[in-house]
Amino acid sequence: MNLKPETLQRIDEVITHYPQKRSATLPLLHLIQEDIGYLPPETTEWVAAKLEIQPINVYEVITFYPMFRQKPIGRRHIRVCRTLSCALNGGYKTCDAIKQEFNTGMNEISPDGEVTVEFVECLASCGSGPVIMVDDELHEHVDCAKARQIAAQIKAEAAQR
Repeated sequence: MNLKPETLQRIDEVITHYPQKRSATLPLLHLIQEDIGYLPPETTEWVAAKLEIQPINVYEVITFYPMFRQKPIGRRHIRVCRTLSCALNGGYKTCDAIKQEFNTGMNEISPDGEVTVEFVECLASCGSGPVIMVDDELHEHVDCAKARQIAAQIKAEAAQR
């Protein structure tokens, strides 16, 4: 795996915090995804070897938790809540507006490489739906107009790079 030296150092340090190496599986996966942006296929074998466990034990964790990505995403990650309260308040329309703004489909990288849009289950803000997260920033009461404003802000930030 092609990890930054500082990530490798953090991985070695994190492992020392656990009496059983296996317990470091989640933190290691987070560190790798933070460095690379997703968990490439070789992650399973690499982490298993590092923690002296079977690859299936790592694969189970990667496939169980939805925060782990197994393929690259755009520079910005837009997650749209699709649970009942957000759906009833227009979450699907909000999602459609975002996809239209970036000319992209669900779980795809937009043509400009800027975003990936995906549905998620509950962003824990049911009283203020529809809600979305852009990277790690929660946005509440996101109707279609607000979705277009957020998209415009993302595009403006991208243009400044």
